[in-house]
Amino acid sequence: MADMDIKERKEILEMYKDFRVTDVRDGMDWCGYHHYGTVHHSIRPLWRTKAIGFARTARYVPFEGPVPMVTGDKYTEWSNWYYGNVCTDNWSKDIIEGDFICLDICGLDVGLLGSNNTLACMNKGAVGFMLNGGGIRDTDEVILEKVPVWSKFVSQPMDQCRIRYCEKDIPIGIGGVAIYPGDLVVADGDGVIVVPQKMIYEVYKYAYQEMKGDKIARRNLYAQGGLPLDDTVDTDTLK
Repeated sequence: MADMDIKERKEILEMYKDFRVTDVRDGMDWCGYHHYGTVHHSIRPLWRTKAIGFARTARYVPFEGPVPMVTGDKYTEWSNWYYGNVCTDNWSKDIIEGDFICLDICGLDVGLLGSNNTLACMNKGAVGFMLNGGGIRDTDEVILEKVPVWSKFVSQPMDQCRIRYCEKDIPIGIGGVAIYPGDLVVADGDGVIVVPQKMIYEVYKYAYQEMKGDKIARRNLYAQGGLPLDDTVDTDTLK
């Protein structure tokens, strides 16, 4: 990510904006990455949407304890300390436009993200979120706010006594894929695929080839079936 300036990031996002996950999967295959890039199908979208961006990574681990033996106002005081010192979100301070937030939370059932902090990240320029556990709660509001999230499941619990921030801007693993800062993340209703930064342009070449062929073929089928054209088919060429 350090080697890519804002202009190049914008150019790449424009190049990939019309691709489906399946187009990118095909492009990866054409480049010899049959075994790599597809995040396990257990990581699913909270609602049917799509997002494309550059991985901004962080890792959390389980909180070792101890659990405080306090309740009520004393618990509120301890909770404020916890969020300021244990379960921080240092990665969120670095967000720039086009970032796809990828958080390794070790499969924990904890609502690290919700309707408040995801929206704050989106306002800074984040385009989507992926977690390898629960990690997302307040989901009715998150969907209403149209925040794109891919996770393994939905969680109810807050963070306290459950999770601890570890580090940011490092390689992480989600769904069997190593994700490095600056890798390109493409997500839609079919799941998520990660393109290594060094392969972005090569994968684009063949993903475009496959997408273009599909759009032309399906336009012909639309015409044969009398279906109205939409933006998923080629609107310029009829063969």
